[in-house]
Order: sequence, then structure tokens, then C-alpha cells
Amino acid sequence: MGTANTPGIGRKVPAVAGTTADGSTLELAKLRGTWVVVYFYPKDATPGCTLEAQEFRDLHPRFKALGCEIVGVSRDSVASHAKFCAKQSLPFPLVADTEEAWCRGFDVIHEKVLYGKRHMGVVRSTFLIDPNGVLRAEWRNVRVAGHAAAVLERLASP
Repeated sequence: MGTANTPGIGRKVPAVAGTTADGSTLELAKLRGTWVVVYFYPKDATPGCTLEAQEFRDLHPRFKALGCEIVGVSRDSVASHAKFCAKQSLPFPLVADTEEAWCRGFDVIHEKVLYGKRHMGVVRSTFLIDPNGVLRAEWRNVRVAGHAAAVLERLASP
């Protein structure tokens, strides 16, 4: 659920911008007029994040057929994203959110526990945004396997 500063279902999403793997700037507001999936993941080239990117990649033609753009976001660098995009043949942009503007705007940084140690990290989350920039669905604490297909199913029946 969003706080006062984060989107909730039926509310406009934040006007965030960031640098993508190819060095260009992506402004979320400039994607108005089309459906958009923004998915947040913890780290490039890790097993779960790779599988998630591959699933969105493999379903990308079906998302495009429904008039939907896909944007991946993590706190990795532009260089890391460029390598990850090339290795996985990703047809959609990855935003290098090194300043955490996107992560804060969508409230995806929370305390996590890894090997018994607590740290602040990106909680795997996905957001479906309508052509008017309004949040229509969100998935938090995502389990990767089959997730992209579930997002596609939701898009196909808004």
C-alpha cells in the first residue's frame, strides 16, 4: 500500500527519471499514453533476477501486442545494466536507480534478512500503470517463477 508519498492503486505514479543501460534518460511521465510495467529487482546477474528478466524478455512480444512497455529498475550502475542487458538480450530498458529516486517513489526499499543479517534492500516488486499514469495493480514480495505471466494476464484483463 502506498504511504502519503508513494502511489496506491488508483493514484498517479511519481514523475521519476533515470539513466538506462544505453546511457539515455528515461522519464516515466513520457510513457503516458501506453500501459507500463515497472518491475524492481535487487541485483543484476543473480539467479532470481536473471530468471525474472528472462521471463519478461520471453513475454515481451505479448506485452508489446497489448500496447505495454516494460521497464526494469535496480540500484545497479549503468555499466552493470549494460552487461546484463547484452548477456540476456533484453529488449526493454533497465534504469540504473543509483540515487534510489525510483525505489523511494514506489516504496520498495525495506529491511530484509539475508543469512541472519538485517539490511535495507530492494523488495522485488512490480507495478502496472495505465496510459494516464495511474497505478492499476501492484505485486510486492514477488516470487519469480511465473510472475511475468501473471502480470501479462492482469494486463490482458484490466
